[in-house]
Order: sequence, then structure tokens, then C-alpha cells
Amino acid sequence: MAGFVKALKRTMQKISEAGTVVQAIKKKAAAKNKKIVLCEGEDCRVVEAAADCVEEGIARIVLLGNAEEIAARNPDVDLTKIEIVEPASSPKLQEYAHLLYELRKAKGMTEEQALELAKDNTFFGALMLKSGDVDGLVSGACHSTANTLRPGLQIIKTAPGVKAVSSFNLMVGNNQYCEDGLLVFADCGLNPTYTAEGLAECAIATAKSAKEIAGVEPRVAMLSFSTMGSAKHDNVTMVQEATRIAKEQAPELKLDGELQFDAAIVPDVAKLKAPMSEIAGHANVLIFPDLQSGNIGYKIAERLGGFQAIGPICQGFAKPLNDLSRGCKPSDIVCAVAITALQAE
Repeated sequence: MAGFVKALKRTMQKISEAGTVVQAIKKKAAAKNKKIVLCEGEDCRVVEAAADCVEEGIARIVLLGNAEEIAARNPDVDLTKIEIVEPASSPKLQEYAHLLYELRKAKGMTEEQALELAKDNTFFGALMLKSGDVDGLVSGACHSTANTLRPGLQIIKTAPGVKAVSSFNLMVGNNQYCEDGLLVFADCGLNPTYTAEGLAECAIATAKSAKEIAGVEPRVAMLSFSTMGSAKHDNVTMVQEATRIAKEQAPELKLDGELQFDAAIVPDVAKLKAPMSEIAGHANVLIFPDLQSGNIGYKIAERLGGFQAIGPICQGFAKPLNDLSRGCKPSDIVCAVAITALQAE
């Protein structure tokens, strides 16, 4: 009985920590008072999240869509404090269309094409962001990742010095191996393949995001099916090289690899497989070697492990633009808005 009570107390402690992580992010976002555009007013989850964001004071919200249709589909949602904009009838449409034309004319876009494309909610939202009329953008609840990222790459583009945009997920949970109340997974939603250089850049960027967004001291594990040379394969060699590059570029960072997942987060396994590593057994930032493993991994953790998956959160854009999983809940969208507001600094 005593063992059960002790285990229950540990579980409740972890639940409390997980809630604290999310609440801390929301509190920090509220202090920024940023304006975030949500592009999918046709999705009831997005509308509910928009109302929750305003109610909790997390951010000012611009919701894209037809105001009458949104109100009709969401009769129980208070829309009074939400700015609703319909792109096709917006007084800003011509201005945004001209901006899009100027950005894309070298690629063969005509003024007529720019005008039509500017009526698309996601493109319109990206043009709002480019123009400085909002501080960040969140989309993807009912559209593909490509639909969200294409305007980002064409209009917002990457930040100076960044070679490629990557993404991460905040995995909030009460698992016994979750020392900080969360784990950070990358890249789970964006890049299908990586070079060693690209994976190193993703690892360094994700560590920075973990510290700035979640407030944790990053301990980065470069994941593989091998631990410290236990297997030989080109895929392992790539992760080993990425680890070397990341250590060289960010020597102050607590980072190690290559590590199998269990060696990265389970202390007892780490003692057997990587006894000389200060990261093994205590990692909180987990860098997957490719999109297949990352995407599968975060969805297993979410669906079978009971973690709340927030993201994918993009990093590397010149301005904050974030994609949602199409399986997201309103609470996930609220968290994504809060994180986007924090990225707007």
C-alpha cells in the first residue's frame, strides 16, 4: 500500500509539473500582448481556441473567415473580443496583393495571380505578418503542412544566417523520465531528410528554443539506433558527424550522441550503454535523425504515452509562423498561440 501511495504521489507531482510548464508559457505570452492571426475560421476548434486565448489574455487574435458564417457555426462562442477579417473583402487586399506580386514577380507571378492568391486565408495571413500588421501566424488545423509552410517560405522566408527551417514539439507529460515536466522532440514535422550539417543546426536551434520558450536547461541527445558506436551503418555515421559539428559550433551546449532512445532518457540503461556521458539518462531535448522516426515517435508518445503534443513549432523563419497537427485539440492551438507570441520577440 505504501508503494502505491508513493507512486501516486509521484504521478500527481508530474501532472502538477506538466501543468506548470504550460501555465508558465501562457503567463509569459500574456505579458507580451502580441497579436496573432489564426487562418482557419472555418474550423470550430480554431474558433474555440481563439476565444480561449482572448479570455485568458494570452494574445490579441485576428481570425480569418466570414464573420456571419463563423458566428452561425459557433453559436456558443463569445466572438466579441476577436477581430474577424475576411480576406476577399478586406480593404488591405490590394495592398497585400501588390506586396505578394513584388515578392514573387521574379518567379513569374502576375499581378492577377497575386490578387487571387492573396485571397487565400493562409497567404493573406502570411502577408499580414510580412507587413507587420500581426506579430505571428498559426495555421494547419484543417490544412496540410505544405499549405501552411509554402506561404511562409515564399513570403516570410528564413531568418538571416539560417539555412533551413526546422520544427520541434513540446511533449508535456507526467512520465517518470520527464524530469522537467516535458521533453522536446525535433524534427517531427518538417524536413524529410537531413545532412549532418542540417541535423546539427536543428539540434542547436532546438536547444535554444527549449530554453527560451519552455525555460528548461537543454540536455540534448542525438538519437540513433546505435549508442556510442554499438552499430555500424551510414545512418549512424551521419548522426555521429552531426554530433561532432554541433559540439564544435556550440561547445557550451550540453549535447551528446549518438544515443538510443532508452539510453538517452533512462538512467539505468545509460549506466550500461553510455557510462561516460553526462547527457545519457537525463536528456530533455531529443533530436531524431529523420522525419519518419521523429513523426512516428511523437505520435506514439502522444497516443500511447499520454503526452500532450504541442506543435510542430517552426524555428528559423524571419517571423513566427507555426503549423498545427490536423489532429490538434483547442488546448493545443492555445499553446501554439502562446509559443508563437513568445517567438515574436
